[in-house]
Amino acid sequence: MDPNELGEKIVRVLKTIYDPEIPVDIYELGLIYDVFVNEDNHVKVLMTLTTPNCPVAETLPLEVEDKVRSVEEVVEAKVELTFDPPWTRDLMSEEAKLELGFL
Repeated sequence: MDPNELGEKIVRVLKTIYDPEIPVDIYELGLIYDVFVNEDNHVKVLMTLTTPNCPVAETLPLEVEDKVRSVEEVVEAKVELTFDPPWTRDLMSEEAKLELGFL
């Protein structure tokens, strides 16, 4: 599978994962900074959390890794957590801002 196609498939999977405190998926929330797919179908997801002491800091990255790994074509998946740049509401999609009443 083409790395771009696989990347799109992974994004669709990421959109099924929700922040437990906010009724918006983690992709639209802006928590996913990047998805890297190489020719060998190894995937790295660069993500953040709304705050460093977020209640799901232990579980959400593992859930992301498991869901990405569950995509048939993915050989390996790793999640890298970063707080640089820190998450802000500006990273949310228009759809997420509308859903949460920020627009």
